[in-house]
Amino acid sequence: MHADDLLARLAAEPGRSAILLDVDGVLAPIVDDPAAAAVPPETRAELERLRRRYGLLACISGRAGDDVRRVVGLDDVVAVGEHGLELVPEAADWRGRLDAFLATVAWDDVERKALTVTLHYRRHPDEAEALHVLADVAARAREQGLVPRFGRKVLELRPPLEANKGTAVAHLLARHGLHRALYAGDDTTDLDAFRALAGLEVAVRVAVASAEGPPELREAADLVVDGPAEMLELLRSL
Repeated sequence: MHADDLLARLAAEPGRSAILLDVDGVLAPIVDDPAAAAVPPETRAELERLRRRYGLLACISGRAGDDVRRVVGLDDVVAVGEHGLELVPEAADWRGRLDAFLATVAWDDVERKALTVTLHYRRHPDEAEALHVLADVAARAREQGLVPRFGRKVLELRPPLEANKGTAVAHLLARHGLHRALYAGDDTTDLDAFRALAGLEVAVRVAVASAEGPPELREAADLVVDGPAEMLELLRSL
């Protein structure tokens, strides 16, 4: 079915549908300093409108849930952070092992969250050198039982638990009893969320494209938009 037809079916019965969104690179433009990221006011206004109109509006992010709410600017938005690990109580048991491994890593641009670690290299002066060093970090992390995963200018280290954006999507849809959904993302981790929409009455997979984004995401999408500005226009159409 054509993407326009899928969107029309979704919007025809909003009370039975979910709008599920990644944040960085989808709602908030990518910036050099992750702490400086923010959803523009005009996008925030659309999120407020969609929250009133749809059965569920939720943000699913690699950020911690509280940080998602800060970046989005809506204190009570439904947010699942750390790629779904916030829904898994056992994830807290890995904090000590993550901290112990991180103590062996000589890297300056580190984002330590409650359940995961993100090593950023966007601001590194030599990307090839950064990737060489981080490939070694990823190999050592894997030897310690952690799960390394590269994304847009980052290496993320996680506990080896069955939790990702796909499990978060499945949890949210089941909890709210919804069988129609749109998911928008911009990175490799969003492929899990795309897969979680399989079997729904209506499923719309939106890739927010960029030069840094993985081609697999565009190939798996029903619709491709060019950055957060075009994503805002899509939101306005729903």
